[in-house]
Amino acid sequence: MDAGSNGTGTRLSLLVLHLTILFLLGGGAEAATSFSFTNACAHPVWVGALNGATSPPLSHTGFYLASGATSSLAAPSSGAWSGNFWARTGCATDASTGRFSCATADCGSGDVACNGRGPAPPVTLAEITLAAPGSGGLDFYDVSLVDGFNVPLRIAPSGNTSGNNGCSAAACAGDVNAVCPSDLRVLSGSAVVACKSACNAYGSARYCCSGDYGTPAACGPTNYSQVFKAACPTAYSYAYDDASSTFTCSGAAVYDVTFCPAN
Repeated sequence: MDAGSNGTGTRLSLLVLHLTILFLLGGGAEAATSFSFTNACAHPVWVGALNGATSPPLSHTGFYLASGATSSLAAPSSGAWSGNFWARTGCATDASTGRFSCATADCGSGDVACNGRGPAPPVTLAEITLAAPGSGGLDFYDVSLVDGFNVPLRIAPSGNTSGNNGCSAAACAGDVNAVCPSDLRVLSGSAVVACKSACNAYGSARYCCSGDYGTPAACGPTNYSQVFKAACPTAYSYAYDDASSTFTCSGAAVYDVTFCPAN
């Protein structure tokens, strides 16, 4: 996995670490068999997919999704898998170079497929680990704003979840761009198209939960992360925002990822 400099690889590692620390893990069932993607935005998106370091890539690592369209990808037959999904916006191919790029969440591959490259922040991420190690088969998933925000996003399990504890949707359905602090805004003309995290914007250990702030006890919420949390209460607003932001499920047949879900 090429995580680049955007922290995506670190987020995947942190996710697995947090899961083993924070939850009493029970028996599970078979992992999900597919991922479904729905674009409820008024504009097209280009879906990106990145597998974790120990997981195989999916059959497609990037594809176009028109407004109102739905598509799907099969999960690996092995069952265990971890990775991220996200939406790229404002994408086009340069007529002179033939290189494909996006205004937000570009993966830098120069192609519609991301080919093992993660998104450039700011980006709203759906993070998922199927049959998490040591969990007895439980899946863990969340929506993360740790690398900022570009579009609203929801991930929800469906199929074979009746009677299971958990299995709730994780979402950031609010428009963080509308409340983004002025020093975190990414503009296209006069329009706010994305909102940086404070870590992206300033790179300090305090905002990035690194160095002396590299533990949950040392790195609590900030004024910036609280803006994200107010807009999206069940999404990760900073690296150690575990208590209200990580979800579990067992037995789900499908994980539905929706871009621009209804509130």
